[in-house]
Amino acid sequence: MSALYTATATASGRDGRAVTSDKKLDVTLAMPKELGGSGEGTNPEQLFAAGYSACFASALGLVASKKNIDVADASVTGEVGLHPNGSGGFSLSVTLRVELPDHVDDETGRELLEATHQVCPYSNATRGNIPVELVRE
Repeated sequence: MSALYTATATASGRDGRAVTSDKKLDVTLAMPKELGGSGEGTNPEQLFAAGYSACFASALGLVASKKNIDVADASVTGEVGLHPNGSGGFSLSVTLRVELPDHVDDETGRELLEATHQVCPYSNATRGNIPVELVRE
């Protein structure tokens, strides 16, 4: 299958830099203070939260437009948790907090979130691998 788009980035580790091939993203990476680091840069969990949130918000717009529902004022906040996995490694969890416009009732909102979760590439990539909780704010 041919990719519609391929993003390329190079990183040197949690204490270093991450740079995309087009140089549009060039960030300093640092361990969070909560993990004993300096916290003076971003970290992979923050980048994942930002990417997943942006992707889910875009997928929500697509799903809603097909149902003729205006969600132009919607926003998505991603929370990515880093957990010990009990085997010496780590695992992730995600909570997506979706703020929908007031005119979207609870049932329609729940249907939109579930449908979006089936469309979003990040959701499809994480399904069955890490827990993802969808919360309407």
